[in-house]
Amino acid sequence: MFEQLPIATILLIVATCVVSIRAFRDGSLQNKLIFCPELILARKEYYRAVTSAFLHADSTHLTFNMLTLYLFGRNIEEAVGMERFLTIYFASVIGGCLLSLYLHRHHEYFALGASGGVCGIVFASIFLFPGSDVYIMFIPIGIPSWLYAILFLLGEFVGVRTQRTNIGHDAHLGGAIIGLLTATAFYPEIVGRSPKLYAAVIGLTLVMFIYFWRNPMRLPFSSFFRERSRQAMPIQDQPPTPEEVDAILEKVSARGLDCLSEKERRILRRASEK
Repeated sequence: MFEQLPIATILLIVATCVVSIRAFRDGSLQNKLIFCPELILARKEYYRAVTSAFLHADSTHLTFNMLTLYLFGRNIEEAVGMERFLTIYFASVIGGCLLSLYLHRHHEYFALGASGGVCGIVFASIFLFPGSDVYIMFIPIGIPSWLYAILFLLGEFVGVRTQRTNIGHDAHLGGAIIGLLTATAFYPEIVGRSPKLYAAVIGLTLVMFIYFWRNPMRLPFSSFFRERSRQAMPIQDQPPTPEEVDAILEKVSARGLDCLSEKERRILRRASEK
């Protein structure tokens, strides 16, 4: 018998490839779809929490994500059906964006949200198909799923804290956990299939989220037990530097006033008051 074609997975990959490739060539399209906390909160452009999932940084990023989505997504779609597969994917996308929104709500921040949904599918797969190995590109042997899950959580948490790269570790982390919780809502029995691993993942997640709540600006571990600062926003009464003003004026010259963020407009207003 022929294997059933994973229609939803394939259509999702095609749609993501089309939008991503168009955005590679059209910067204005990327600007309209990209994840940005300031635009989501101030202008209520909530759609960006979903549309950012169709964007990628480059062709390598796109290829890796779509290959991962196909390898894991086809199995999940076959096991749970098209509707539940898409629910897990887009719940993961939104979950990743919500964590990013919380952590970067006071920052000027832009991100591509594609990987959050993929991470949610991978984590759902780990618990829907327990005991299997996870294969990563360029690594010739499989990694036990329980080990991959723990290393993934720890690695993404370190990535969120250090922010040494432009990778959206917060979206990865939020997407993975929401993907797992969504799969659990559909199939509560997966808890009993891997009880120790499930408890370890949820326990680690709770510790991480408590840390994020106690340290909204990603402060070092030494501040974990200190009283939370009442001032989450950076101090605004410092005058803008000449470099900041020059950079904004160059942006206006190249793209017009409409391209400025609210923060950039405030800087210009304060500079003109001198």
